[in-house]
This record gives sequence, structure tokens and C-alpha cells, in this order.
Amino acid sequence: MVRVMRGGVEVKISKRAGSYVTLRDLIEWTSKDAVRFFLLSRKPDTEYVFDIDLALAKNNDNPVYYVQYAHARICSILRTWGGDVTSLAKVDLSNLENPKAQALMLLLAKYPQMLTDAAQDFAPHDVTFYLRDLAASYHSYYDAERILVEDEALKLARLALVAACAQVLQNGLKILGVSAPEQM
Repeated sequence: MVRVMRGGVEVKISKRAGSYVTLRDLIEWTSKDAVRFFLLSRKPDTEYVFDIDLALAKNNDNPVYYVQYAHARICSILRTWGGDVTSLAKVDLSNLENPKAQALMLLLAKYPQMLTDAAQDFAPHDVTFYLRDLAASYHSYYDAERILVEDEALKLARLALVAACAQVLQNGLKILGVSAPEQM
């Protein structure tokens, strides 16, 4: 069951009166990405309230916006840097000693197992939870550290870390059928 809220008020649905909200309505009112992400973020056997206003919000309260914004923010950093992302594959990460960098690396390392478990358990909501956690960890890291610093080795290590984060965000969103915009 899905209840739909709009403007803080439940959209009345009546089987007898023939008034209902279709998936197409939700997509037209919000976006395909929002509908997919929101509906996949819950276990299928739980009741869900689809908040139209939240799905339209362009802030950290909107989970799909929050995750997509993390990806776009990283893409902006990589564009500003202007280098070849593939050159970051063999960068030494040993000088990333900041606890927020360490937390981000640990969370990235959990991605393959999380994905395996989500697939085995038929639990796409686990992917949405992971992506939200990853976006939060990235935003926290971004707020704590400048990426494009003068020290070349440190800059490349930080770029490698955020590029890996962008790749995992993009892969996770793609699995859910949600876009990973490079600009927002």
C-alpha cells in the first residue's frame, strides 16, 4: 500500500468513486528517478507514504536528490581538476589518514558484499540505504577536506577516493534505474 501526500495533505483515493493515483501521475508530478528511488527504498511488505513535496525538494531531505547531488558534486571536482580519471587507478592512498577519508574508504569496500546480499535477499531497499549512507559519508568528507590541494600526491589520493565514490554512486543508481547526473 502506498499513501500519497501532497501539500501536507493525503491525496484521497476512492475505489468506489474511481479516484486514484497512478504511477504515471507520480512520475508526472515528480520524476521517474524520484518515483523509482522512493518506491525502492522500502520493503515491499510495508506501507509507504509517498510525499510529493519531499520528492520535489532540492535539499538534503530528499534522498534521491541527496545521492544524485553527491555524484554531481564529485563530477564537478573532477572536471575542475581536468585530468584523466583512469590515471587515478594506481594512486597511493596511504596518506589519506583523516577519519572521514577512512570512513569513506571502508564504506566503499562494503559495496560488493552489500550488492551481493541485496540481490540474494531480493532487497533493493538495501541499495538505496547504502547509497544514502555513501552520499552522507562523501558530503561529510567533502566538508572536512579540500580535494584540490597544492600537494600533488595528496591531491591525487583525494581525487582517487572521490572518483571511486562517484563510480560506486553511479553504479548503484544505475542498478536502481535512476540517473546519475554530472551536473545539477
